[in-house]
Amino acid sequence: MYAIVEIAGQQFKVAKDQKVYVNRLAGEEGDSVSFDKVLLTADGDDVTVGAPAIDGALVGAKINRHLKGDKVIVFKKKRRKGYRVKNGHRQALTEILIEGIDLKGGKKATSTKKAEPKKEEAKKETKKQETKTDNKSEDLSQNTVVELREMAKEKGVEGYSSMKKAELIAALS
Repeated sequence: MYAIVEIAGQQFKVAKDQKVYVNRLAGEEGDSVSFDKVLLTADGDDVTVGAPAIDGALVGAKINRHLKGDKVIVFKKKRRKGYRVKNGHRQALTEILIEGIDLKGGKKATSTKKAEPKKEEAKKETKKQETKTDNKSEDLSQNTVVELREMAKEKGVEGYSSMKKAELIAALS
């Protein structure tokens, strides 16, 4: 069984008891970490693909050690100008050991979420009332100046021909 998991912004194909070198993770040596952004799992012919991640899937790992990667030399030169710069870099890495891939151990719904929808519905109603007034101005801002002038003419607004778009929107609101 293997999984493709996103760890520290990078995707890795991992299996149980595999050592993986990733960008430096927060945590001490010996700490257990879990990654819930599992993008794909495969067990033989059974493949599960997330959209973008699989809900409830976890990859558990243990931090073995923190170390530095190999030295990378960065040399910059501009010919005939006397410009030469040499820099070195060693990436901070963490070695982790994958302890297991769990498909059902992730986020679980709690009973408190069932009581919240009543509050959310009341909030949604007030937001709908606010957005109705906002939608008029948003709808007007999506119109062209010619369309706004026609609307102002139908409404009987005086001096609409010399107004700018913002003034037309304010007059029609």
